[in-house]
Parts: sequence; structure tokens; C-alpha cells
Amino acid sequence: MQLALDALDRLVDILEERGTLSAVEAARSLFATTSISTGLACSLLADITAGDARLVCSGATVALAEGRVDPLLEEAEFIVFDLETTGLSAARSRICEVGAVRVHALELVDSFQSLVNPRVPLPEPVARLTGLHEHELRRAAPVSSVLNRFLSFTGDALLVAHNARFDQRFLERQLLLLHGRRLSEPPLCTAALARRLLEGRLRRVSLASLAYFFGVPTTPCHRALPDAEATAQVLVHLIGLAQERGARRLSDLRALAAPRRRRVYDKRALARGAPSRPGVYLFRDRHGQVLYVGRARDLRARLRSYFRSDRQRPSVEAALLALDQIEWRVLGSELEAALEELRLIRELNPPANARGRRKEHGFYLRRRGEDVIVTKTATTLGPIASRRQASLAARALASSTTEELDGLLEGGPLPRLRSRLSHLAESLRYEEAARLRDRIEGLERVRERLRQLERMRMLELCVIAPALKPGWRRAFFVCAGRVCAVRSLPPGAGATLEIGAGLTLCRVARECADQTLAPEQAEDLLLLDHFVRRPPPELTVLPLDAERITAHLATRYREAS
Repeated sequence: MQLALDALDRLVDILEERGTLSAVEAARSLFATTSISTGLACSLLADITAGDARLVCSGATVALAEGRVDPLLEEAEFIVFDLETTGLSAARSRICEVGAVRVHALELVDSFQSLVNPRVPLPEPVARLTGLHEHELRRAAPVSSVLNRFLSFTGDALLVAHNARFDQRFLERQLLLLHGRRLSEPPLCTAALARRLLEGRLRRVSLASLAYFFGVPTTPCHRALPDAEATAQVLVHLIGLAQERGARRLSDLRALAAPRRRRVYDKRALARGAPSRPGVYLFRDRHGQVLYVGRARDLRARLRSYFRSDRQRPSVEAALLALDQIEWRVLGSELEAALEELRLIRELNPPANARGRRKEHGFYLRRRGEDVIVTKTATTLGPIASRRQASLAARALASSTTEELDGLLEGGPLPRLRSRLSHLAESLRYEEAARLRDRIEGLERVRERLRQLERMRMLELCVIAPALKPGWRRAFFVCAGRVCAVRSLPPGAGATLEIGAGLTLCRVARECADQTLAPEQAEDLLLLDHFVRRPPPELTVLPLDAERITAHLATRYREAS
């Protein structure tokens, strides 16, 4: 009992000094742990703070009771915000647009919007998705100026976002860099709130799904302000559902959005003993059936994450519920683990793996008369993973000349089609323009995939990676659009024989090379592309040259000794 009282006194001292804390931050301070899930933190803190009038533990936050504002829901004020970013990683990507809407007394009363100069190039997929242009962003204000104006706009109101953890990571990274602090409390997540209030009624809680479900007037479009407006309109509907369940105050809404302890948490002991090494892992049920296959750079960290984080995607969550045994296989590098993961998925077809569930074998385009059709027969125009995109591209390519089809990778009929789209729009033929726009977008995506595959198909290289045996290396020989050989290179002269064998297999593959790619080859090439373009520190990419490879190995062996 005395320990519990001491812990409460210590927590009160921390809150008086630092203000409102997230449940995770409070639990880390109390229990001297660096890793704890939000659900477990909420559960532990609820037990400790129960009956102590000094503290309020609601949702995923802890605060002093005297300082915590808890208005009625119909009187509360929220700032619903959305960020557009140059990528998915808060550590490497940057904010490029901020949008926010003030909700007061369940009405949208004010808004904030600003482009942000990310000071990095805008990736083409992001530009295509959002409609943002790099020249616009170069003229925009820096993130420090926009963030200060955004904080002035928010004041003390509760922040709200859809899939809030994503936006929170980006926002807090900038706050730490600019002001050395975090948010006073985590944003309320409308996705988590919808998941709780619409359980059994709606399978997906994406912003687009919720906007359609509630029939809100603003359509999400991957731009900050419209998406923030759509989120705010969804929030008002969710508050109505929460009030039907008896929620009266802001603390009740926080509690509904707080993560619940997952049933799979008690299975965390199954990951005990996993090493901090690269490898693959297999989830098996009580009958030994493989449910899911994955790979990891750090097996221990990856496996533990399944049991201490928020819910996984539905198929993986179902696999975790049926999980009875975890099998892992340690490998020399993440690259080797990635290739082994693909092999196991093809061989075992686990039900929880997206690739195994789709049973997709790839689609190709070929000319038939004046038209272009989608086929499963291998041609040089493929493979394409999505039948819908292949169909859109085929319709866009209909009536193309042979020269346009042959020059598809350089643009082909795209200039002519874009000119036709402009003409339709100027003629107010909007339905035809919309159909052509979708076909052009499908064709552009197909062209980018084919260009990426062609670039990888022409590569001839050797990737040197660590091996499982100390002092050994693994060599992956890539030629003619596939991994021709994987050889283990021992220390000393034995490596020369293995290098020669790998290069011989590359020459044979080059002589027998086909102009088409099988779906499995394409999948391997796209995986390799990720590692070749940005190789991790343990990988070395070399040309198919015996002297270069041997010299590199000799240098590594000297450094190691």
C-alpha cells in the first residue's frame, strides 16, 4: 500500500511540474520502463489512480483533477487538423501542408490552412496523390513559421486527427526540433473512436469510408484543409453516437477513444527468446498450420511489437488470436530474410499474408487488332499487379499506333491523350473527360511500373551481405532480370571458386534471357530495387566483376582481423 501511495505522490509531483501527460509517459516515469504499450499503461494507471481525487485518468491521458477542464460535449472546443507530408516516415519525411478546423459547440466555426516549404524534393507519387506542385511549395513559408501560427490558432483546445498517431509523430518531431517539447496531450483519434462506436456496423474506418457512411458534405481528397473539414464533420456525427451511449463530457469521449487491452497481449511469452538478428518468422496455430509469414531486421523487436502496439490489420490480428506457436529462422541479413519471406509465402500460401490471399499471378497487355487487351500470357508489357490498372491502361492504349505502343516507356500516346483530355474539358464534356482522366492515370501508373522493371531487368550486379557464419559473406548475383545465384563465400581462397561459379551462372542466364518477366521474377526484382537504391550499411553493391568482388572481400577480411 505504501508503495502505491509513494507512486501516486511521485505522479502528482511530475504532473505539477510538467502538466498533463500521456498514459505512456506517465507509466514510463512511474515504472522506470522504456517500453510499454498504451493499452497496458492505461490499465495500470487506472488501477493506481482509482479513488485518488487529485488525479484524473481518462482515455490515454493523466492530469491533475484541479487543472483538467472537462466541459460538456455540446460546449467543448476541438481543433481538427490534418497534415500532408512528403512520405510516411516522421524521421526522414517532411510536412508540406497543414490544415485545421475549429469546432465549437458542435459547429465548424473557423479554419486554418498553409502550405509548408519542406526543403526537399516532392516525390512524384505524393504530387500525383495530393495535386501539390513543387514550385508552389518552394514559395511557401518554412515549417517554423507555419507551426507557430498553427499553435496560435489551436490555443488550449483539444487536438483531433484521423489516424492521429501519424500526424502526432510529424507534429511532435517538429515541436522537439523547434521548441524542445511535445504536445501536452495526444490528439483524439477519430479512427479509434469510430472503431469503438461503429463496431459491427462498419468494417473499415478510413476517412473516406466514414465520410461516405455519414454522408458528410466534404469529400476527402488528400489535401490538408478538405480532409480536416471532412474529419471535423465526421467527429460531430461520432459525438452524437457517443451521446447516445451516455457520454456527456469530454472525458467520456476520451475514454471511448482510448485503446482497449488486446486479447493477444497474454501471448507475448511466445516471442520470448527471439534473438536481435535478421530473419523470418512463422505464426502457427495449435494444429501447426502456418497462419502468417514475416521478416524482420531485428526478430526480437519485431515479434514483441505485435503484442504491445495497437491492433494490427484485420488478417494479422485474426492470425494473432489463433496463434499457438512462433517459429523463427535466423539469417545473415535483412535482404536474405526478405527473399526467404517471399519464397515461404509462395510455398505455404499463409491465409493472413496479403500476397498469399490475393493469389495474384500478374497481368500483361498485348495488342489484338486495333485494341489492347489484358491477358495472363507473358508479354513485354507486364507483369502488372492490379487487373483494374491493367484494364484502364488497355482502354487508354486502344487505337494506339505501333510506334506509340513501342515507345510506351518514353510516354507513347500520353501526350496525345492529355491533349484530348484538355479538349474534352474545354468542351464541357465532363463525363467523357472523367473517364479519360482515370484511364490516363491508370496508364501512367502502369508505365512507371514497367519502367522500374525494365531498369531492374537491365541490372547486372553482385550484392555482398553478411552470412550467418562468422567471417563468411553471402553473395547475391543478379543478372537477366533475376537472382541467378546465391553463394556463401568463406574466408580465404575458397571464395574465389564460389565467385567464379556465380559469374558462370550469370553468363548462362544472360544467354538464355527472355524478354518477358514472370510475376515471381518481377516481385523479386521490385524487392531488390528497394535494397539496391538505398542499401543498408551492411550491404555492398558491386558490378559483376571477379576482381572487384575479390578485392572487396580481401579489404573486409583485413579490416575484420
